[in-house]
Amino acid sequence: MQFSNYTKEFGRNLTIAFPVMLGQLGQVLVGLADNIMVGRLGAAPLAAVSLGNSMVFIALSLGIGFSFAITPLIAEADGENNIDKGRRYFHHGLILCGINGIFLFLLLLLCKPILYYLNQPPEVVDLALPYLEIVAFSMLPLMVFQAYKQFADGLSQTKYAMYATIMANVVNVIFNYLLIYGVWIFPELGLRGAGIGTLISRFFMIWFIWEILRRKELFKPYFVWSKKELFKADIFKRMIALGFPTALQMFFEVTIFTATVFLAGTLGTIPQAANQIALNLSSMTFMIAVGLGVAATVRVGNQKGLRHYHELRRIAFSLFLLVFLIELVFAISFILLKTWLPTYYIDNVEVIVLASQLLIIAALFQLSDGLQVVILGALRGFQDVRMPTAICFVSYWMIGFPISWYFGQEGQLGSLGIWLGLLGGLTASALMLFLRFNYLSKKMISGVDPEELIQNS
Repeated sequence: MQFSNYTKEFGRNLTIAFPVMLGQLGQVLVGLADNIMVGRLGAAPLAAVSLGNSMVFIALSLGIGFSFAITPLIAEADGENNIDKGRRYFHHGLILCGINGIFLFLLLLLCKPILYYLNQPPEVVDLALPYLEIVAFSMLPLMVFQAYKQFADGLSQTKYAMYATIMANVVNVIFNYLLIYGVWIFPELGLRGAGIGTLISRFFMIWFIWEILRRKELFKPYFVWSKKELFKADIFKRMIALGFPTALQMFFEVTIFTATVFLAGTLGTIPQAANQIALNLSSMTFMIAVGLGVAATVRVGNQKGLRHYHELRRIAFSLFLLVFLIELVFAISFILLKTWLPTYYIDNVEVIVLASQLLIIAALFQLSDGLQVVILGALRGFQDVRMPTAICFVSYWMIGFPISWYFGQEGQLGSLGIWLGLLGGLTASALMLFLRFNYLSKKMISGVDPEELIQNS
C-alpha cells in the first residue's frame, strides 16, 4: 500500500484530535502555571504539589478510565446511526461518572495518612495535605464533566470540551494567582490557594460544557430524559466491563509515573523537584498523543460499527504514523532545549542541572509513549480492553518498575535510573500493544467475528 494512503488521513485525524490536544494541553499548561507560581515559593512547596497531585492522579486515572467506556460505545452507535442506543449509553455513563466522583473524593480523604509512610520529607508532607484535601473535592465536578466530554468525543464533536477546558484553565490561572500570592482583596493562601483555584475552575468547567451541549441541535435528542431508561442493568454491566479494565490500564500507567515521584522523594527534595519539572514537560507532549488516541477510538469505533475492517486498519495505521512523526519532533526539541526549559520553573541550579539530565531520557521515550497511547485508543475502539490491561501491567510493573527501583537507588544511578525504568516499560508496552492490534485487525479482515474474536483471545 502506498505511503499516501496513510498520509491522506492526517487531516481528518487532526480535525478530531486537535481540539482534544488543545484541551489536554490547556490542562497541562495550567499545571505548568501552577508549578511556576508555586516554584517561586521554593523547592519544598513545589515538591509538595508534586506529592499531592501524585495521589490525585492515581484516583483520576480510575475515574477517567471508567469514563472512557462511553466514547467507543457512542462512536459505534453513531456509526450505526442509532440515536436511541447512544442516548442510553450517555445517560448511564453520566450516572456512573457521578457515582465515581463521590467514591474517588472519599477515597482520597481516606488515603491521606498514607503520605506519612512513604519516606517523604516531613516538611513536604505537611504542605501537601491541605492542598490534597481541597483538590480531592474537585473530583466530583471533574468526573461529571468527563461524562459530557466522552459523550461529545464519541460523536466526533471534540471542540466543545476544548472550549470548556480552555475557559476553565483561564479561571484556574486567575484564581491561583490571586489566592497563592494574596493579590488585591484576596488572602495569601499559598498552596491552599492553588487548590481552591483548581476547585473553582472545575465547577466552572462542568457548567460551561452543559450550557453549550444542551443548546446545540445535534445533541438535543440525547438530552431527552426518561426515567424508564435510567437504570438498565445490562447497560451498566457493559459499561463497567469496558470501563474497569480501561481504568486499570490508566491506573497502571499513572501509578508507575507516581512511583517515580515517591522514589525521587526518597532521594531528597532536590531530586523530587527536578523529577516534577521533567514530568510536567513530558506530560505536555503526551497530551498531543492523547488527542490522537481519542481520534483512534472514535474512528476505529465508527468503522467497527460499519464493519469496514480494511478501512479500520488503514485509518489506524495512519494514526500510528502521525503520532510517531509528531513525537519525533518533540524528542529532538527536548534534547536541544534541555538546559533552557527547567529555568522557567525554578532558579535553583541543582534542580535545573538534574532536570536537564532527566529530559534526555524523557526525549527518548516520547516515541514509545506516544505510540502506546494511540494504539490503546485504537484497541479501545475495538472494545478490546482485557488483554491490553494485562499488557500494561506486565510492561509497567514487571518490566519498568523493577528497573526504576533497582537503578533509582542512591548507590546506583539515582534519578536517571528511575527514568530508565520508565523508558523500558513504555517501550515494552508499545511493542506488545502493536502486536495485539496487528493480530486482531488481520483476523477481522479475514472474516472472524470481532465480538467472538475479542472474547476468545
